[in-house]
Amino acid sequence: MFTRDTSGPVEILRFHGTLDAAVAGKLRKDVKEIVASGRAKLLFDLAAVTFVDSSGLSVFVTALNAARAAGGDVALLNLTKDVRSLIELTRLHRIFTIHEDEAAAIEQLSR
Repeated sequence: MFTRDTSGPVEILRFHGTLDAAVAGKLRKDVKEIVASGRAKLLFDLAAVTFVDSSGLSVFVTALNAARAAGGDVALLNLTKDVRSLIELTRLHRIFTIHEDEAAAIEQLSR
């Protein structure tokens, strides 16, 4: 699922394994709770993600909507080749900022 780190106003969620229908419901709930607690600037580190399906993508979109409604945002970090291909195929790269450098991502989200 994920581990959490914090850097200033940014909550870093380091996902691992598969993001699919089996875990999407819990992930959506967890992310909504994080945003509701006042942490609306989210960085999703996907370096250790091995598979994402449409349910996993829906977690990203739900998080983005919740974060923006709370005055925050979501950025994606360290996409694997397969995950990047899926993000581009679904055109989600047009609504998410994608980073390869964690410090740059944190700086952008901290503004």
